[in-house]
Amino acid sequence: MAKFWSFVIFQLGWFACVLGAANKDVLWAVVATLAYIAFHAWRSPSPKTEISLLLKAFVFGLVADTLIMHLGYLDFRNDWPSPYLSPLWMWVLWVLVATTINGSLTWLRGRPVLGAILGGIAGPMSYEAGIRMGAGSWVPGSEVTGFILVGVVWAFAIPLFFYWDRVNQVQPSQKSVNSV
Repeated sequence: MAKFWSFVIFQLGWFACVLGAANKDVLWAVVATLAYIAFHAWRSPSPKTEISLLLKAFVFGLVADTLIMHLGYLDFRNDWPSPYLSPLWMWVLWVLVATTINGSLTWLRGRPVLGAILGGIAGPMSYEAGIRMGAGSWVPGSEVTGFILVGVVWAFAIPLFFYWDRVNQVQPSQKSVNSV
């Protein structure tokens, strides 16, 4: 059941942030999503490890989206807090994705190739959906290249997030040694 709610809350947070950005009113979406992220970390079996994963995902997403933006492929509608960085609502979405690593995406644990394929497809499709909803745009003339670049970033991100996560990565051989 926890995986189901992880999926549902991710979808709600994604829609709230994207619609908020499209309407230039992200405050409540960001606050509500951050409240869930805090609750998620607090309820984690290993809060320190979970927070470490969430912070790494935040930095990765901030750098990746800012770089894609500055390379001239992506334009976000709501650029708060700075026109030089990707927007706050995108930072929150990167962290929200990281909450699914120990939630609705746990089935990808130990399957980095499948994670890369899923990330490489779902990531750019998510950006395209957000763009079609009005939260941003591809820079004219660079739509295909931007879409591919986002796919590469996400194909790298999902396996990397699992690599960073240490909550459920105890090997079976270590369990049997520890229980003896």
